[in-house]
Amino acid sequence: MHIVQRKKHEVGIMTENTTDWLDAAAVQTVLQNATEDAGRIRELLAKARELKGLSLEEVAVLSRVESPELVQELFDAARYVKEEIYGRRMVLFAPLYISNICANDCVYCAFRSTNKNISRSALGMEQIQRETSELVEQGHKRLLLVAGESYPASRGGFQYVLDAIAAVYQVTEKRGNIRRLNVNVAPLEVEQYRQLLEAGIGTYQIFQETYHRETYAAVHLSGKKRDFDYRVSALDRAMQAGIEDVGMGVLFGLHDWRFELLSLMQHIGHLEQTFGVGCHTISVPRMEPAQGAPMSEQPPAAVSDDEFRKIVAILRVAVPYTGIIMSTRESAQMRRDTYALGVSQVSAGSRTNPGGYTEGEAATGQFQLGDHRSLEEVVQELSNLAYLPSFCTACYRLGRTGQDFMDLAKPGLIRQKCDPNAVTTFQEYLIDFASSSTRAAGEQAIACELQRMDPKACRASEKMLNKILAGKRDVYC
Repeated sequence: MHIVQRKKHEVGIMTENTTDWLDAAAVQTVLQNATEDAGRIRELLAKARELKGLSLEEVAVLSRVESPELVQELFDAARYVKEEIYGRRMVLFAPLYISNICANDCVYCAFRSTNKNISRSALGMEQIQRETSELVEQGHKRLLLVAGESYPASRGGFQYVLDAIAAVYQVTEKRGNIRRLNVNVAPLEVEQYRQLLEAGIGTYQIFQETYHRETYAAVHLSGKKRDFDYRVSALDRAMQAGIEDVGMGVLFGLHDWRFELLSLMQHIGHLEQTFGVGCHTISVPRMEPAQGAPMSEQPPAAVSDDEFRKIVAILRVAVPYTGIIMSTRESAQMRRDTYALGVSQVSAGSRTNPGGYTEGEAATGQFQLGDHRSLEEVVQELSNLAYLPSFCTACYRLGRTGQDFMDLAKPGLIRQKCDPNAVTTFQEYLIDFASSSTRAAGEQAIACELQRMDPKACRASEKMLNKILAGKRDVYC
């Protein structure tokens, strides 16, 4: 079994999982007081370039930006912050759906319990390993395991998820294996989160969907997911269990995006105050059509393309050291637009139905995809745009998580590790999986990256690259 190595320690703070920190009235007040003041906005964008983040009130002001000139200045600031911290790196991954069985009736999701027009399945361990093998053969090193929020009693309930994690890590193909498995599953108790940690997961990810209580009640008709407070306190329990890297997100389109953005900031602030570190990633899914979910066709608070770009840019300047994830819900063009606005991780070649990688997309997926390109097509585009595709999983395996990661990130030291690891994992991909045209574009991107590096990082990169070219694999620092 492939066991990932990380430091394991439990957070000493135990909370009551209260949600007093989520203050809708405060959000409404700061939004009402926020105006598009050009002078104030420029002051905030200058502050953002100091890479120290922004407050709730400051994010509210930026959310009011409308004039094309100020929007462009926001985008320029986001690009600056992104490149100062992440450089031109873009981490790649794929979702692995193991089940679409769900006990919740969420009106925006094809997996909703009342949808009778969907074939239900929970993959067996051999099927999960076949899916994993297919993804490894495409070149993936990092996956996100996703399951519907109900687990087969015949397979041990929650034990099914733990068995699936073990099954993924057991797969080793001639050209590699999965080195980091992140997990997106239903809210758990602290002891179950401890079990996830012991199973070797990377980031635990869960989306609140909407922070607006009335909207939340209206779109979650039945099932355990109706419990707003239990869901919103899930990350507290995960961090109490010792999971240091957690990911959050909002399903934009359910309620006013400004309210959701500020509530997300409250959630981040709560984690920072309670545990000393906020979320590791933020996802920005926008509601897309889903079979059997009529609301998904006409979102109650639809977010326009222009608004969506602003959301990404504001998040980047507000929480500079947090990874921003862009899924294949969005079109290739929208994903391309957001590369420069703050996105640091993208999925590629995704399927959102169990068995989708080996059996195709004939079965109903969780939602409609906007980008159907393969991993290699995305890699080639990134290379041609002078970005550096990265398959790195080093920080997780060396224990650079949670506060340890931030201690390196905030003074800018993490790039001494991340840049060389991105280069070497990309070179490994180019040798083992890429076509000749993709390899040519990728090696040009690597050459450009080496020129941008400081001398110390460049020397480390060249040393590791020589090992990759000599046939070694999984070389990292």
